[in-house]
Amino acid sequence: MRVYPEQLTRHLSPLHPCYLIFGDDPWLVETTKEHIRLAAKRQGFAERIELIQDTGFHWHELSQEWQAMSLFSSKRLIELVLPQGKPGTEGAATLQSLLQAANPDTLLLIEGPKLSSEQTNSKWFKALDAKGIYLPCATPEGDQFMRWLDSRIKHFQLHLQPDARAMLYALYEGNLLAADQAMQLLQLLSPAKPISAAELSHYFEDQSRFTVFQLTDALLGNRQDSAQHMLAQLNGEGTALPIVLWAVFKELNLLFQLKSDMANGANLNHLWSKHRIWDKRKPLYQAAIQRLSLDQIEAMLAFASQLELNLKQHGREDWTALSHLCLLFDPKAHRQLAHISLD
Repeated sequence: MRVYPEQLTRHLSPLHPCYLIFGDDPWLVETTKEHIRLAAKRQGFAERIELIQDTGFHWHELSQEWQAMSLFSSKRLIELVLPQGKPGTEGAATLQSLLQAANPDTLLLIEGPKLSSEQTNSKWFKALDAKGIYLPCATPEGDQFMRWLDSRIKHFQLHLQPDARAMLYALYEGNLLAADQAMQLLQLLSPAKPISAAELSHYFEDQSRFTVFQLTDALLGNRQDSAQHMLAQLNGEGTALPIVLWAVFKELNLLFQLKSDMANGANLNHLWSKHRIWDKRKPLYQAAIQRLSLDQIEAMLAFASQLELNLKQHGREDWTALSHLCLLFDPKAHRQLAHISLD
């Protein structure tokens, strides 16, 4: 059963036979594991066994641990790390057989990276999911990050003024670990008094972390303030400009195809299927193709092509020009900026 980390406390008493923690956010993964460990300890699972599916690992080790009697307590917690999220044929068979013969004195916790839909639809995963709890630990974004932030502010009993709350959001979106550490520090520095943005600025620097995919989502949604902030962060972190340009180019090409096909009478539902656009992202593309004209998209593609040419021929990493291109995702910018060209 899929359960999000913030809902975990409802599913710890009684404990389920297994917990599946998969995701790439280190803070969420570690915090989720710690909640399960504490609940297990309270319910008598005093011994903890750790296994990692590395080069020297053999699946019979897990079977032996599952069947062995504890020397120190009546109940045991087995933690298994799957670094690739793939147990393989032997591992899949082993995991399914273990859960078919459930052992009430043994609890299984499996950890790994973010899973693809193909992996979550596999037989081994479905068998474990039916018996236990699946906790996807992806970094929250946008409104989800704000809800997480509010919950941690409440946890640390901080009194943040609205501008300070907004600053924390801007500084730490995408980096839960740094955000949590910042709030721990604030609890020590200002445990009772209200905290303003001016005070925060003395304590912290910008530690938000973003990916090129978050940037393109912000561009499609015309969230220009967020997009420009993300672009500056990507630049500051040393992200190669060709990677960012590739991501923007990819979205512009797709917008051009969608807009052209629609102009020729194509059905939008057919286009979603044709280009394999997920339901979650459909509103982003729909907003962008309604907002931008075909001529504007063509102009942006031409600008991007010139930027790429300057990069390949002259080695010119022009972040200013890339920022200009990102601004053009807002149709209002075309009236003021479209006349600007690259040498």
